[in-house]
Amino acid sequence: MDQGYNAIILGAGAAGLMCAIEAGKRGRRVLVLERANGIGKKILISGGGRCNFTNLHAGADNFISRNPHFAKSILARYGPDAFVRLVEKHQIPYHEKKLGQLFCDGSAGAIVAMLEEECRAAQVEIRLNTKIAEIRKLDHFTVRAEGSNFTAPQLVVATGGLSIPKIGATSFGYNVAHQFGLKVQPTRAALVPLVFSEPERKRWCDLAGVSTEVIASTPSRSECFREKMLFTHRGLSGPAILQISSYWDASEPMSIDLAPDIDLNELLRKRNRQDQSSWKSLLREILPRRLADRWLETYPPAGNSARAFADAERKLHAWEVRPERTEGYEKAEVTAGGVDTDELYARTMEARKVPGLFFIGEVVDVTGQLGGFNFQWAWASGFCAGQAI
Repeated sequence: MDQGYNAIILGAGAAGLMCAIEAGKRGRRVLVLERANGIGKKILISGGGRCNFTNLHAGADNFISRNPHFAKSILARYGPDAFVRLVEKHQIPYHEKKLGQLFCDGSAGAIVAMLEEECRAAQVEIRLNTKIAEIRKLDHFTVRAEGSNFTAPQLVVATGGLSIPKIGATSFGYNVAHQFGLKVQPTRAALVPLVFSEPERKRWCDLAGVSTEVIASTPSRSECFREKMLFTHRGLSGPAILQISSYWDASEPMSIDLAPDIDLNELLRKRNRQDQSSWKSLLREILPRRLADRWLETYPPAGNSARAFADAERKLHAWEVRPERTEGYEKAEVTAGGVDTDELYARTMEARKVPGLFFIGEVVDVTGQLGGFNFQWAWASGFCAGQAI
């Protein structure tokens, strides 16, 4: 039996590694157990391989949780500037893409190498290819993994959510929460493409590859997102759709404004022509041509009157879309839901009912919007737990 660890961390992703680094810096003997054959698997594939590692504007409003205030103190204790300083310390070139999103100039592997180097400096022990069979708690936590037992007074669960199972995502973290009597909010795929019903696929999906700027919203939420939308072979994707997918309730439609801030009828009046031909020309100027032509086939103005064109414009600004479903965890960037924040202390991420047990990162019911926010939550929650163990 391995003795002498101050803390065992389950999972060598963004949150787990940050927690290990901070605890190691404070002289704690830390063991990280990872079931995969390498660390930072999700980091490596993020941001198209360039890792959108934080967002300069990260705040609690950028996160979804049953308790929208929970993330405030964690994010305040470790903000984007703190992680940027770490990146700059390691001389990793980066750039701001848009809206505060910071990406590596080169490969996401630079972030993983940075975390690995920090772990070495903090004397963190990492064991890969380690599948956990059982967790018990008496005075200490005992983790049994393929014939070896590891013990420590503190256990940190940083095993992530259900998204992208091909890189090893499982329900393990939620199972641990249930084992120790903690509530778990229902999980769902988030930041995920949407799938049309079969009739809608036949109508729209030969437009796969067509992209246009839209505003996406849902009737029950105040959030709306102005970004690109992309038609796919199965439905809709692109940043605007991924963003609104996290808020979408399958029982309601979503609304898509295909011509943000454009008054089409005013443009028609300026041309002194209100007829079907002018409407078609205008749509082809505003939308990608293939989309404009399909839109005209599907929603032609009911005549040449001012009222007909006003009705046609309303449809364009409020296209009601009723997806059949999402693409699921296989294509989801993150998992919404997770360990209920009421179960955790908001400064340390420690379980209120189980001293020494911590949950950090995606396994917790705090889910960021698209654009580096989920990584910032991972760094911040990992940092705060690392400061507490």
